[in-house]
Amino acid sequence: LARAVYNSIAESFEGVCFLGMVREKSMTHGLEHLQEIMLSKLLGEDIKLGDVSEGVSMIERRFIRKKVLLVVDDVDNMKQLEAIVGNPRWFSSGSRIIITTRNKGLLASYGVERTYQVEELNDKEALNLLRFNAFKNDEVDPSYADILNSTVTYAS
Repeated sequence: LARAVYNSIAESFEGVCFLGMVREKSMTHGLEHLQEIMLSKLLGEDIKLGDVSEGVSMIERRFIRKKVLLVVDDVDNMKQLEAIVGNPRWFSSGSRIIITTRNKGLLASYGVERTYQVEELNDKEALNLLRFNAFKNDEVDPSYADILNSTVTYAS
């Protein structure tokens, strides 16, 4: 859903970044690496940082006059938000920051003003989503039907 929103509104912004799998990437590569990706995409230049505090400082200085769209996907702790977003007031008027998380309490602690709770997919919707993402179309060889159905059942 976040990717669909991102794709539908991205052209309205001066800089755009979809920072996916934050939980996983912060564990394997660190927050500094995620900051470098985000800053490079939003600013359109190759950014290398010495440490996380340098990244936070750059975020604070560089986006006050630039309308950006930032999607921070699968956040699971406050340190990630503090390092990647910092203070939402650091971003220009008209900027949009979309945060996805399984932890609604994290959003409340961070002071997020508006939230949208995504409803769980039913089995048919889940199967269609899996089929589209796995095969990039709705037409799938019938021999895959059992494994796809088993996957949806296991995931729900």
